Amino acid sequence: MAPRLDHHPVAVGVAGAKRVRLASIDALRGLVMVLMLLDHLRETWFLHVAMPDPVDARTVLPALGFARFAASFCAPIFVALTGLAAYLYGASHTPRETADFLVKRGLLLIAIELVYLSPLYWGVAPQPTFWLQVIWCLGVCMIALAALIRLPHTALIAIGAIIVAGHNLLDPIRLPPGDTLFPLWALLHQRDVIALPFGFLAKTTYPVLPWLGVMLLGYGIGPWFGAGIERATRARRLIGLGAAMISAFVLLRLVNGYGDAPWYVVEGSATRTVLSFVSMTKYPPSLLFLLPTLGAGALLLAAFERRDRSPIVAALAVFGGAPMFFYFLHLTVLRLLYHGALALFGPNDGTLFVVDDYGTVLLWYAALIVPLYLPTAWFARLKQRRRDIGWLRFF
Repeated sequence: MAPRLDHHPVAVGVAGAKRVRLASIDALRGLVMVLMLLDHLRETWFLHVAMPDPVDARTVLPALGFARFAASFCAPIFVALTGLAAYLYGASHTPRETADFLVKRGLLLIAIELVYLSPLYWGVAPQPTFWLQVIWCLGVCMIALAALIRLPHTALIAIGAIIVAGHNLLDPIRLPPGDTLFPLWALLHQRDVIALPFGFLAKTTYPVLPWLGVMLLGYGIGPWFGAGIERATRARRLIGLGAAMISAFVLLRLVNGYGDAPWYVVEGSATRTVLSFVSMTKYPPSLLFLLPTLGAGALLLAAFERRDRSPIVAALAVFGGAPMFFYFLHLTVLRLLYHGALALFGPNDGTLFVVDDYGTVLLWYAALIVPLYLPTAWFARLKQRRRDIGWLRFF
């Protein structure tokens, strides 16, 4: 989930340019929030059902496999939108101001991951664990972007493309825990567990290197949202970009070459064969994981650009207008619901309280959308109304 930088179409170097909300960006961010809720509900009530990565299409419950595929769009789109928002912020600020803002926001996100979000899961995991997930990853990538921001724009795009397209060449490099460089490599590219003092662990769920590439690519399309670019022109560019990325994914996936583990045909099951085709490695995100998710994000952004006055876009934009608030709210509510159920009914699967039917997860999903929408809408309106309260913009 990305922090919300004030995004606005603005001509670079034009003092006093009017800041305008971009409903399309908020709506795409909001759609990601809605999908994220479903995935976190699965983690809350269906935690006992293993979700290997990549999904084993021969054994996984198909509903879970396809739900995971839908949730796969969340992180890539959010990280890319963070890069885009950083560019738009920098369009009306000096490089120094932009870098300072990114560093401060990045450090805040890292602190939030360590002192609030990770402890939410203590008591569920067998050992106190710092889960270095998407919020931590966003923070680190924002700090890295601050260090790179003075490079030429084309250089940033090139670096992002090289990282996204080439980081799978690093997959064979696996360092054991005893190696001197193991902690650094685990943070950069090797999903692993780092032992910390006093019995604590750090799990590098989101190694940052490939995600930095995604953020740089999001930053790279920033000029498309300048005040001098017509909406129709921007939509055409986004459609072209999205179609190219999805086409590249299909071609690379069909030949089972570079970019991820091969897909396979599951005899007697077209559904599981399709599931195999769309199940890619997320930790760290492979090239074939990023191509369709970012490509679909570009297509959705183009669609929202063309329908920014529709009720659906408006509703989604509410979730995207206060993403940090929604992120904290829904995770806190889910933890309270889980621990409340555990206290009332006790564990029914070892030490966990779980449900046995994925349909129950979907019912929880339908039941929580409106209750979570209402406070998020209130907070989004508060942010717009009270711009004099500086800390509100961090949510």
